[in-house]
Amino acid sequence: MHENGWFAIVSGAKKLYLMSQERKQNILNQQFQVSRPNEVWVSDVTYFRYNNKIYYICVILDLYARKIVGYRVSLSNSTQLTKGTFKNAYEYRQPTNLLFHSDQGANYTSRAFMGYLKGFGIQQSFSRASTPYDNSVMESFFKSMKTEKLYRTDFRSEREIREAIKDYVHYYNSKRPHSVIHYRTPDAYESDYFKRQAALQDLQSNTNGSD
Repeated sequence: MHENGWFAIVSGAKKLYLMSQERKQNILNQQFQVSRPNEVWVSDVTYFRYNNKIYYICVILDLYARKIVGYRVSLSNSTQLTKGTFKNAYEYRQPTNLLFHSDQGANYTSRAFMGYLKGFGIQQSFSRASTPYDNSVMESFFKSMKTEKLYRTDFRSEREIREAIKDYVHYYNSKRPHSVIHYRTPDAYESDYFKRQAALQDLQSNTNGSD
C-alpha cells in the first residue's frame, strides 16, 4: 500500500503520507551528467546465483566519471548491506553536498538507512516505481559485470566469486574505456579533473601573490 501511495484513513495517516512523499522524491530525474566528482552517487543491489545460494551485490557509482566508489557482497539483502557499502565509500571519498540516488527498495528507504545518511547531511533521491531508466547508469554497470565477467566464468567457490567481483571493479575503473566520458577510463577521467583543479588553484595563488 505504501509503495502505491495508499493509506488508511486512521490516526497517523497524514504523517505516513508525508513520509512517503519525502521518500519517493526523484531529485536526480535522469540528469546523469554532473559537474564534479562526489556530486551525485547512484546505487543499487543485484544478485548472482551460485551453488543454491544467492549473493547480493551492492554497488555505489559516482556519476561524474562513472567510477565505482564502493561495493559489498552479502548473502543477505538488508539495510546492513547498503549501510556498510555506503560507510566504506564515504570514509574513502569524504564527499560534501552529495546527492545519493537509488530505487525505492526497503534497504534504501528504511528508517535506519535514511537516518544514517541524514546524519551526514546527505540528500536522497529515488527512482519512480517501475521505472528502471531512472537509475539506468547503475543498471548498465550490472549488465556489463554479469555479461563480461560473472556469466562467462565457471566458479568453483564463493571465494572465486568475490575475487571475480573485486577484479571486475578494478578493471571497470582502471582499464575499461567509456564512451560517455570520451573513451577514457573512470580513473583517468577523474584524475584529469583533479589535475585541472590543482592547476587552477596554482594559477590563483600565483595571481594573488603577484598582487
